[in-house]
Amino acid sequence: MRPSWDEYFLKLAMIASERSTCPRMHCGCVLVKDKYVLSTGYNGSLPGLEHCEDAGCLIVDNHCVRTNHAEMNAIAQAARHGISIDGATAYVTNMPCTTCAKALLAAGIKRIVIFSDYRGSLAEKFLKESGVPLDRLPMPSREIIYDLDIYPSAKKFKGPDFTCDT
Repeated sequence: MRPSWDEYFLKLAMIASERSTCPRMHCGCVLVKDKYVLSTGYNGSLPGLEHCEDAGCLIVDNHCVRTNHAEMNAIAQAARHGISIDGATAYVTNMPCTTCAKALLAAGIKRIVIFSDYRGSLAEKFLKESGVPLDRLPMPSREIIYDLDIYPSAKKFKGPDFTCDT
């Protein structure tokens, strides 16, 4: 069954979260406007610096500070490429932390969609005071349905260094 737009973008956020490098939380964020992906982000260290999975977490006040959060990385990616995110929707795997919620609001995000909460966040307070809707949706299926056997125009690739049997 074809996913709704919200399910589709939440699933993309789930896929982005697979790039996360901090074992304490895998989070993904996709910034979308008019059904177009503007930017993506995931929890990860600053460019060129060691990752938690290699160097260990750097904990301050029970939070890992070695990584940037997914939302911050999505905002930074858009900024680096000169992409305005004003008026966009943020699809995030988890409720943004307080700092990320404030950054999303300051950047002009007009709606946030999540499927899980984050403990200790004041995000909801700031979103409500700013009039930005927070939509909690069910977690999309973790399964990606793509079967080459049922698509008549597709052919499985079999090369000398790669075989695809499924």
